[in-house]
Amino acid sequence: MRIVVAMSGGVDSSVAAALLHEQGHEVIGVHMKLHDVGEGAPASGAGGGSHCCGLDDALDARRVADTLGVPFYVMNLRDAFKAAVMDDLAESYVRGFTPNPCVQCNGVLKFQVLLARARALGAEALATGHYARTEAGRLYMAADLDKDQSYFLWPVRPEALARTRFPLGGMTKPEVRAHAERLGLATAQKPESMEVCFLPDDDHARFIREARPELDGVGDIVDEGGRVLGRHDGYFRYTVGQRRGLGIAAGSPIYVLRIEPDTRRVVVGPSERLTEQGLVAAQVSWLRQPEPGETVLARIRHRGALIPCTIEAMDPLSLRFHAPARAVAPGQSVVLYAGDEVLGGGVIQRARAAAAA
Repeated sequence: MRIVVAMSGGVDSSVAAALLHEQGHEVIGVHMKLHDVGEGAPASGAGGGSHCCGLDDALDARRVADTLGVPFYVMNLRDAFKAAVMDDLAESYVRGFTPNPCVQCNGVLKFQVLLARARALGAEALATGHYARTEAGRLYMAADLDKDQSYFLWPVRPEALARTRFPLGGMTKPEVRAHAERLGLATAQKPESMEVCFLPDDDHARFIREARPELDGVGDIVDEGGRVLGRHDGYFRYTVGQRRGLGIAAGSPIYVLRIEPDTRRVVVGPSERLTEQGLVAAQVSWLRQPEPGETVLARIRHRGALIPCTIEAMDPLSLRFHAPARAVAPGQSVVLYAGDEVLGGGVIQRARAAAAA
Protein backbone atom coordinates (compact mmCIF):
# COMPACT_ATOMS: atom_id res chain seq x y z
CA MET A 1 0.00 0.00 0.00
CA ARG A 2 1.25 3.48 -0.82
CA ILE A 3 1.08 5.66 2.30
CA VAL A 4 2.03 9.31 2.72
CA VAL A 5 3.54 9.98 6.14
CA ALA A 6 3.43 13.51 7.57
CA MET A 7 7.02 13.94 8.78
CA SER A 8 7.46 16.90 11.10
CA GLY A 9 11.12 16.21 11.81
CA GLY A 10 10.46 14.77 15.28
CA VAL A 11 11.03 11.27 16.54
CA ASP A 12 7.35 10.27 16.54
CA SER A 13 6.66 10.86 12.85
CA SER A 14 10.09 9.45 12.01
CA VAL A 15 9.25 6.16 13.70
CA ALA A 16 5.77 6.13 12.17
CA ALA A 17 7.42 6.22 8.74
CA ALA A 18 9.96 3.58 9.74
CA LEU A 19 7.33 1.17 11.06
CA LEU A 20 5.28 1.37 7.89
CA HIS A 21 8.41 0.97 5.77
CA GLU A 22 9.37 -2.16 7.72
CA GLN A 23 5.88 -3.54 7.17
CA GLY A 24 6.48 -3.38 3.43
CA HIS A 25 4.37 -0.35 2.55
CA GLU A 26 5.45 2.11 -0.12
CA VAL A 27 6.16 5.13 2.07
CA ILE A 28 6.33 8.73 0.85
CA GLY A 29 7.52 11.28 3.39
CA VAL A 30 5.97 14.75 3.32
CA HIS A 31 6.98 17.74 5.43
CA MET A 32 4.45 20.55 5.66
CA LYS A 33 5.94 24.04 5.38
CA LEU A 34 3.43 26.01 7.43
CA HIS A 35 4.97 29.37 8.35
CA ASP A 36 8.13 31.45 8.50
CA VAL A 37 8.01 32.23 12.22
CA GLY A 38 11.40 31.79 13.86
CA GLU A 39 13.23 31.05 10.62
CA GLY A 40 15.99 33.44 11.63
CA ALA A 41 16.63 31.68 14.94
CA PRO A 42 19.58 29.33 15.34
CA ALA A 43 18.77 25.82 14.16
CA SER A 44 18.22 23.29 16.90
CA GLY A 45 19.07 20.28 14.75
CA ALA A 46 18.44 16.73 15.84
CA GLY A 47 20.24 17.22 19.10
CA GLY A 48 18.43 20.08 20.80
CA GLY A 49 15.81 22.80 20.85
CA SER A 50 12.11 22.67 21.49
CA HIS A 51 10.67 24.76 18.69
CA CYS A 52 9.14 22.85 15.80
CA CYS A 53 8.40 23.33 12.12
CA GLY A 54 11.55 25.29 11.29
CA LEU A 55 14.16 24.68 8.61
CA ASP A 56 16.12 22.35 10.89
CA ASP A 57 13.04 20.15 11.29
CA ALA A 58 12.62 19.83 7.54
CA LEU A 59 16.28 18.83 7.30
CA ASP A 60 15.86 16.26 10.09
CA ALA A 61 12.84 14.79 8.32
CA ARG A 62 14.82 14.55 5.08
CA ARG A 63 17.69 12.81 6.90
CA VAL A 64 15.28 10.19 8.23
CA ALA A 65 13.72 9.68 4.79
CA ASP A 66 17.21 9.23 3.31
CA THR A 67 18.05 6.67 6.02
CA LEU A 68 14.89 4.73 5.19
CA GLY A 69 15.41 5.15 1.45
CA VAL A 70 11.97 6.63 0.82
CA PRO A 71 10.92 9.61 -1.33
CA PHE A 72 10.58 12.91 0.50
CA TYR A 73 8.79 16.14 -0.40
CA VAL A 74 8.24 19.51 1.25
CA MET A 75 4.75 20.91 0.65
CA ASN A 76 4.14 24.64 0.94
CA LEU A 77 0.95 25.05 2.96
CA ARG A 78 1.69 28.53 4.32
CA ASP A 79 -1.42 30.21 2.90
CA ALA A 80 -3.78 27.47 4.05
CA PHE A 81 -2.19 27.40 7.51
CA LYS A 82 -2.40 31.16 7.92
CA ALA A 83 -6.09 31.23 7.00
CA ALA A 84 -7.16 28.12 8.90
CA VAL A 85 -4.98 28.31 12.00
CA MET A 86 -3.10 31.59 12.55
CA ASP A 87 -5.94 33.94 11.58
CA ASP A 88 -8.44 31.74 13.42
CA LEU A 89 -6.35 31.89 16.60
CA ALA A 90 -6.13 35.68 16.51
CA GLU A 91 -9.86 36.05 15.86
CA SER A 92 -10.72 33.64 18.67
CA TYR A 93 -8.65 35.54 21.24
CA VAL A 94 -10.18 38.82 20.06
CA ARG A 95 -13.62 37.29 20.79
CA GLY A 96 -12.49 36.47 24.33
CA PHE A 97 -12.04 32.76 23.61
CA THR A 98 -9.06 30.52 24.37
CA PRO A 99 -8.52 28.52 21.17
CA ASN A 100 -6.58 25.32 20.55
CA PRO A 101 -4.59 25.76 17.33
CA CYS A 102 -3.46 22.10 17.26
CA VAL A 103 -7.08 20.98 16.98
CA GLN A 104 -7.66 23.42 14.12
CA CYS A 105 -4.48 22.29 12.36
CA ASN A 106 -5.55 18.65 12.53
CA GLY A 107 -9.11 19.34 11.43
CA VAL A 108 -8.24 21.47 8.41
CA LEU A 109 -4.59 21.05 7.42
CA LYS A 110 -3.57 17.47 8.10
CA PHE A 111 -6.77 15.55 7.60
CA GLN A 112 -8.25 17.65 4.81
CA VAL A 113 -5.61 19.51 2.80
CA LEU A 114 -2.71 17.09 3.30
CA LEU A 115 -4.94 14.05 2.88
CA ALA A 116 -6.20 15.44 -0.44
CA ARG A 117 -2.60 15.94 -1.61
CA ALA A 118 -1.73 12.43 -0.49
CA ARG A 119 -4.57 11.11 -2.62
CA ALA A 120 -3.25 13.17 -5.55
CA LEU A 121 0.07 11.32 -5.13
CA GLY A 122 -1.78 8.05 -5.54
CA ALA A 123 -1.63 7.15 -1.84
CA GLU A 124 -4.35 5.06 -0.27
CA ALA A 125 -3.73 6.41 3.22
CA LEU A 126 -2.15 9.17 5.29
CA ALA A 127 -0.14 8.37 8.42
CA THR A 128 0.98 10.63 11.28
CA GLY A 129 2.92 10.25 14.51
CA HIS A 130 -0.09 10.90 16.74
CA TYR A 131 -0.59 8.69 19.77
CA ALA A 132 -4.07 7.35 19.07
CA ARG A 133 -5.61 4.14 17.74
CA THR A 134 -8.10 3.28 15.02
CA GLU A 135 -10.09 0.10 14.64
CA ALA A 136 -12.87 -0.68 12.20
CA GLY A 137 -13.28 3.00 11.33
CA ARG A 138 -13.43 4.16 14.94
CA LEU A 139 -11.00 6.31 16.95
CA TYR A 140 -9.65 5.29 20.36
CA MET A 141 -7.25 6.60 22.98
CA ALA A 142 -3.62 5.52 22.70
CA ALA A 143 -2.35 2.58 24.71
CA ASP A 144 0.03 4.97 26.48
CA LEU A 145 -2.44 7.26 28.26
CA ASP A 146 0.35 9.63 29.28
CA LYS A 147 0.97 10.35 25.58
CA ASP A 148 -2.61 10.04 24.32
CA GLN A 149 -3.44 12.69 21.69
CA SER A 150 -6.98 11.63 20.81
CA TYR A 151 -8.26 14.89 22.32
CA PHE A 152 -6.77 16.81 19.38
CA LEU A 153 -8.31 14.57 16.72
CA TRP A 154 -12.05 15.04 17.22
CA PRO A 155 -12.54 17.16 14.05
CA VAL A 156 -11.34 14.33 11.78
CA ARG A 157 -14.23 13.26 9.56
CA PRO A 158 -15.17 9.56 9.41
CA GLU A 159 -14.24 9.37 5.73
CA ALA A 160 -10.81 10.85 6.51
CA LEU A 161 -10.32 8.54 9.50
CA ALA A 162 -10.90 5.55 7.25
CA ARG A 163 -7.82 6.62 5.25
CA THR A 164 -5.67 7.47 8.29
CA ARG A 165 -3.06 5.36 10.07
CA PHE A 166 -1.56 5.96 13.54
CA PRO A 167 1.33 3.49 13.76
CA LEU A 168 2.32 4.60 17.29
CA GLY A 169 -1.09 4.04 18.86
CA GLY A 170 -0.06 0.87 20.65
CA MET A 171 3.42 2.03 21.72
CA THR A 172 4.93 3.92 24.62
CA LYS A 173 7.35 6.81 24.16
CA PRO A 174 10.36 4.77 25.39
CA GLU A 175 9.48 2.07 22.85
CA VAL A 176 9.36 4.68 20.10
CA ARG A 177 12.77 6.06 21.01
CA ALA A 178 14.23 2.55 21.25
CA HIS A 179 12.95 1.79 17.76
CA ALA A 180 14.52 5.00 16.45
CA GLU A 181 17.83 4.10 18.11
CA ARG A 182 17.79 0.62 16.60
CA LEU A 183 17.39 2.06 13.12
CA GLY A 184 19.92 4.82 13.69
CA LEU A 185 17.45 7.61 12.96
CA ALA A 186 18.79 11.14 13.34
CA THR A 187 15.81 12.12 15.50
CA ALA A 188 16.14 9.29 18.06
CA GLN A 189 17.02 11.58 20.98
CA LYS A 190 15.53 14.81 19.67
CA PRO A 191 13.63 16.69 22.42
CA GLU A 192 9.90 17.11 22.06
CA SER A 193 8.44 20.44 21.05
CA MET A 194 6.23 21.67 23.88
CA GLU A 195 5.00 24.94 22.37
CA VAL A 196 2.69 26.01 19.56
CA CYS A 197 4.83 25.96 16.42
CA PHE A 198 4.20 29.57 15.36
CA LEU A 199 4.27 31.10 18.86
CA PRO A 200 7.90 31.36 19.98
CA ASP A 201 8.08 31.19 23.78
CA ASP A 202 4.30 30.58 23.77
CA ASP A 203 3.79 34.36 23.66
CA HIS A 204 0.32 34.48 22.11
CA ALA A 205 -0.22 38.07 23.30
CA ARG A 206 2.68 39.31 21.19
CA PHE A 207 1.35 37.37 18.21
CA ILE A 208 -2.08 38.98 18.55
CA ARG A 209 -0.63 42.47 18.90
CA GLU A 210 1.33 41.93 15.69
CA ALA A 211 -1.58 40.31 13.87
CA ARG A 212 -4.13 42.93 15.03
CA PRO A 213 -2.12 46.14 15.60
CA GLU A 214 -5.32 48.19 15.54
CA LEU A 215 -6.78 46.31 18.51
CA ASP A 216 -7.03 48.21 21.79
CA GLY A 217 -7.26 45.50 24.41
CA VAL A 218 -6.44 47.61 27.46
CA GLY A 219 -9.10 47.61 30.17
CA ASP A 220 -10.13 46.97 33.75
CA ILE A 221 -9.86 43.94 35.99
CA VAL A 222 -13.08 43.87 38.01
CA ASP A 223 -14.88 41.71 40.54
CA GLU A 224 -18.33 40.30 39.83
CA GLY A 225 -19.92 43.43 41.26
CA GLY A 226 -18.05 45.60 38.77
CA ARG A 227 -15.61 47.06 41.30
CA VAL A 228 -12.31 47.93 39.60
CA LEU A 229 -9.40 46.03 41.16
CA GLY A 230 -6.73 46.87 38.63
CA ARG A 231 -5.84 47.42 34.99
CA HIS A 232 -4.55 45.08 32.29
CA ASP A 233 -2.76 45.70 29.00
CA GLY A 234 -4.80 43.29 26.89
CA TYR A 235 -7.82 41.15 27.72
CA PHE A 236 -6.61 38.55 25.22
CA ARG A 237 -3.73 37.75 27.59
CA TYR A 238 -6.12 35.93 29.94
CA THR A 239 -8.07 32.71 30.04
CA VAL A 240 -10.80 31.36 32.31
CA GLY A 241 -9.30 29.74 35.39
CA GLN A 242 -6.05 31.72 35.26
CA ARG A 243 -4.57 32.78 38.60
CA ARG A 244 -1.00 33.88 37.85
CA GLY A 245 -0.12 37.17 36.24
CA LEU A 246 -3.14 39.16 37.38
CA GLY A 247 -1.01 41.73 39.22
CA ILE A 248 -3.59 42.22 41.95
CA ALA A 249 -2.93 42.07 45.68
CA ALA A 250 -5.91 40.37 47.29
CA GLY A 251 -6.52 38.85 50.69
CA SER A 252 -7.28 35.45 49.14
CA PRO A 253 -6.53 33.76 45.77
CA ILE A 254 -8.55 35.10 42.85
CA TYR A 255 -9.02 33.66 39.37
CA VAL A 256 -10.27 34.77 35.98
CA LEU A 257 -13.98 33.95 35.83
CA ARG A 258 -14.81 35.37 32.41
CA ILE A 259 -13.58 37.73 29.72
CA GLU A 260 -15.78 40.49 28.26
CA PRO A 261 -14.27 41.57 24.94
CA ASP A 262 -16.95 44.21 24.26
CA THR A 263 -16.06 46.12 27.43
CA ARG A 264 -12.45 44.82 27.55
CA ARG A 265 -13.05 43.78 31.16
CA VAL A 266 -11.52 40.75 32.84
CA VAL A 267 -13.82 39.54 35.62
CA VAL A 268 -12.17 37.79 38.57
CA GLY A 269 -13.35 36.06 41.71
CA PRO A 270 -12.75 33.20 44.16
CA SER A 271 -12.06 29.64 43.07
CA GLU A 272 -15.53 28.35 43.99
CA ARG A 273 -17.05 30.65 41.34
CA LEU A 274 -15.27 28.62 38.65
CA THR A 275 -17.37 25.50 39.18
CA GLU A 276 -19.96 24.89 36.47
CA GLN A 277 -22.84 22.47 35.93
CA GLY A 278 -22.39 21.94 32.21
CA LEU A 279 -21.57 23.59 28.90
CA VAL A 280 -22.79 24.47 25.44
CA ALA A 281 -20.62 23.72 22.40
CA ALA A 282 -20.79 24.51 18.68
CA GLN A 283 -18.93 23.41 15.52
CA VAL A 284 -19.65 19.84 16.60
CA SER A 285 -18.22 16.94 14.62
CA TRP A 286 -19.14 13.29 15.20
CA LEU A 287 -17.20 10.13 14.51
CA ARG A 288 -19.97 8.08 16.11
CA GLN A 289 -23.00 10.11 17.13
CA PRO A 290 -24.58 9.34 20.51
CA GLU A 291 -28.22 9.89 21.38
CA PRO A 292 -29.79 12.71 23.42
CA GLY A 293 -30.08 11.58 27.02
CA GLU A 294 -27.06 9.30 26.73
CA THR A 295 -24.39 9.37 29.43
CA VAL A 296 -20.88 9.92 28.09
CA LEU A 297 -17.48 11.12 29.31
CA ALA A 298 -16.31 14.65 28.50
CA ARG A 299 -12.80 16.09 28.50
CA ILE A 300 -12.73 19.89 28.50
CA ARG A 301 -8.94 20.38 28.25
CA HIS A 302 -5.98 18.31 27.15
CA ARG A 303 -4.94 16.01 29.99
CA GLY A 304 -8.03 17.02 31.92
CA ALA A 305 -10.08 14.46 33.81
CA LEU A 306 -12.89 12.57 32.08
CA ILE A 307 -16.15 14.05 33.38
CA PRO A 308 -19.35 11.93 33.38
CA CYS A 309 -22.17 13.94 31.80
CA THR A 310 -25.53 13.65 30.09
CA ILE A 311 -26.26 14.93 26.58
CA GLU A 312 -29.33 17.14 26.92
CA ALA A 313 -29.41 18.64 23.41
CA MET A 314 -27.55 18.00 20.16
CA ASP A 315 -27.75 21.28 18.21
CA PRO A 316 -26.11 23.15 19.78
CA LEU A 317 -24.54 20.46 21.92
CA SER A 318 -25.58 20.90 25.56
CA LEU A 319 -24.05 18.82 28.34
CA ARG A 320 -24.99 18.48 32.00
CA PHE A 321 -22.17 17.37 34.27
CA HIS A 322 -22.98 14.75 36.90
CA ALA A 323 -20.78 16.71 39.32
CA PRO A 324 -19.64 20.33 39.02
CA ALA A 325 -16.51 20.84 36.89
CA ARG A 326 -13.99 23.63 37.19
CA ALA A 327 -12.92 26.31 34.69
CA VAL A 328 -14.95 25.72 31.54
CA ALA A 329 -13.08 27.93 29.06
CA PRO A 330 -14.89 29.17 25.92
CA GLY A 331 -12.83 28.38 22.81
CA GLN A 332 -11.34 25.18 24.18
CA SER A 333 -12.46 21.81 22.84
CA VAL A 334 -14.84 19.48 24.60
CA VAL A 335 -14.25 15.90 23.46
CA LEU A 336 -16.73 13.12 24.22
CA TYR A 337 -15.77 9.51 24.90
CA ALA A 338 -17.53 6.19 25.43
CA GLY A 339 -14.91 4.34 27.43
CA ASP A 340 -11.72 4.86 25.41
CA GLU A 341 -13.56 5.50 22.13
CA VAL A 342 -13.73 9.07 20.79
CA LEU A 343 -17.30 9.91 19.80
CA GLY A 344 -16.65 13.47 18.64
CA GLY A 345 -16.30 16.96 19.99
CA GLY A 346 -16.94 20.65 19.58
CA VAL A 347 -15.79 24.11 20.58
CA ILE A 348 -17.01 25.33 23.96
CA GLN A 349 -19.16 28.45 23.65
CA ARG A 350 -20.15 29.00 27.27
CA ALA A 351 -20.57 27.29 30.62
CA ARG A 352 -24.01 26.31 31.85
CA ALA A 353 -25.28 27.36 35.25
CA ALA A 354 -27.39 24.93 37.28
CA ALA A 355 -30.72 26.42 36.18
CA ALA A 356 -29.83 26.72 32.48
CA ALA A 357 -32.07 24.96 30.02
